[in-house]
Amino acid sequence: MRTYQDIDIFNEWSGEEKNQFALAVTKGLIMDMVRKANSGHSGGPMSSADFTQILFTEYLNFDPNDPDWFNRDRFVLSAGHESALIYAMLTQIGWLNIEDIQNFRQLHSKTPGHPEVEIPGIEATTGPLGQGFGMAVGMATAESMLRARVGELVDHFTYVLAGDGDFQEPITLGAGSMAGHWGLSRLIVFYDSNNAQISGNVDRADSTNYAYVFEGFGWHVQEIDGHDHEQIREAIEKAQVVDRPSIIIGTTIMAQGSATMERDHNTHGAPLPQDEIDATKEKLGLPNELFYLPQEVINHFQSRFEPLTKLVAEWNSAKETACQNVDFKALWNATVLDQLGKIEFPAFEAGESIATRKAFGTTLDTFAEQVPSIVGGSADLEPSNYTGNFAKTYGDFTRENRSGRNIAFGVREFPMAAAMNGLALHGGLIPFGGTFLVFADYERPALRLAAIQGCVVIHEFTHDSFWVGEDGPTHQPVEHAMALRTIPNFNVFRPADAKETAACFRMAMDKKESPSALLLTRQGVKVLDQEMDTIVEGVSKGAYSVVDCENPELVFLSTGSEVGLAIEVAESMDDKNIRVVSMPCWEVFEQQSNEYKNGLIPSRGAMKISMEAGITLGWERYIGPNGLAIGMDHFGASAPGKDLAEEFGFTADQVEKKIRNHLANLL
Repeated sequence: MRTYQDIDIFNEWSGEEKNQFALAVTKGLIMDMVRKANSGHSGGPMSSADFTQILFTEYLNFDPNDPDWFNRDRFVLSAGHESALIYAMLTQIGWLNIEDIQNFRQLHSKTPGHPEVEIPGIEATTGPLGQGFGMAVGMATAESMLRARVGELVDHFTYVLAGDGDFQEPITLGAGSMAGHWGLSRLIVFYDSNNAQISGNVDRADSTNYAYVFEGFGWHVQEIDGHDHEQIREAIEKAQVVDRPSIIIGTTIMAQGSATMERDHNTHGAPLPQDEIDATKEKLGLPNELFYLPQEVINHFQSRFEPLTKLVAEWNSAKETACQNVDFKALWNATVLDQLGKIEFPAFEAGESIATRKAFGTTLDTFAEQVPSIVGGSADLEPSNYTGNFAKTYGDFTRENRSGRNIAFGVREFPMAAAMNGLALHGGLIPFGGTFLVFADYERPALRLAAIQGCVVIHEFTHDSFWVGEDGPTHQPVEHAMALRTIPNFNVFRPADAKETAACFRMAMDKKESPSALLLTRQGVKVLDQEMDTIVEGVSKGAYSVVDCENPELVFLSTGSEVGLAIEVAESMDDKNIRVVSMPCWEVFEQQSNEYKNGLIPSRGAMKISMEAGITLGWERYIGPNGLAIGMDHFGASAPGKDLAEEFGFTADQVEKKIRNHLANLL
């Protein structure tokens, strides 16, 4: 075995000797990172290191000078707790440095506890297990969709490193089922099966035969020794040429290479003891020094840079040639470069009663014709989400039809949301996904991760209140709008009518660093009589007056279907000066100037009344201590929507009575 003492003749070593020593150096960096931070995961990165080192040094295509090169292979560390491993790789590429990894898990470092997408070379923010797998399915879908449109200018692989915990999370099985059904042949997953997790051996909690499961999903399955380099190479090369997604199940040893703690589950979520690190370094042929990374190992890692740079140059040349065709350039600009240009809105007639879910479908059809990057689908709710015409027009994305723009996600809300994040992270596409608002609960972990990553995704949540009616309380969202508003960097749009729906959709497409949700009605609501330009301007500020007056005595604050209710009440209370404010998006409103906010909702001199068919918690920020919140702080019931409106006090007469009683009680 070669050791650091032979480093002076590194060039004379065999290729395998170099690889083994480089692997030892990587493990030394992992141990030192976690030990210095006194926090993190040691055992998993050491068990996964063989596959990852071989992938990065022999197979992964990337631009050494540009981590964002569009046709790069994507590598997703779904087992995000193994972050020390990817940081060791990025340091050897040169996108991180020794100082960065010395600050592992420290404030403002480039090496946080779990990978974050802002770091060069990190494709997705991971850590919540299973979501990296789901996002990778989205990335592979994006690659396939774009390749069908622009040809081999998009022809990369998506690689995933996942662990036992990833496979125990049900999202992985849902996403895996989708990938197999679609035949995503450029998706390659390495399953680091080391039979150890935080609480003990995996067999305490799981005895699933994942080889059988993924064969059933339609995947190409290989089972190998995850530490045998020839087996790893053969498995990768087989996976690259099959016509379906591939999973390489690598049997590995937790903390492989350590002196005395191999297979010890206690190495999973903790640093190795210092004496164990010292003994391991001696066993691996490393010097007893911190963060040992000799230039010889860096040079070995970077030996592919010259052919990679040539590959990138050839691709750039091919792209320039292709873009000489005017039609191709327009497609490239609209998709890959996200140059949307001017987009025409659909027309809606004032006074017409249109459910905002139906308006979404009309808007989707109008926008999709102008914006080829719009793709997406519904969680088996096309008739209810009004995405069926989009599906009919553009076809389903299938293994036989890679050009299809509609994605039939099936009843898989969480995998759908994660895949949408992956579609957005890949670049070149604007994904949307539809379901009922009440099922946003199933998606919430992915919604949160979309917000953390700043993914441009559009969630269509229909059936947004008790107006769902006969389906009863299980399907009537009460707390959901407010719950979504608690997510930072997440835009919650609840449009008042068809025109606002179109304006909110357009705005969601332009929110380049945040995801958006549109909360839409099942029932018809009257189209406002404001001009479209006025509504677009109002939506761009998050809130605006739809009925105005000088020196208002009362200010009605409302969203969605309750805007129409507020207007009706204001008309009946003609003895009062009333301003009716539509607030389609709190998050956007909070970004406005204090002058605008205080001018629209005066802090003094006017009573504020909120109207929203959901919980009242949260409205106090706008109505103040003496205001009145009209909502419902209880679950719904099964009955026709109009009967429920009467039952829950959402008729104009009932609301007016509540307001007048409130005013009387204050005097």
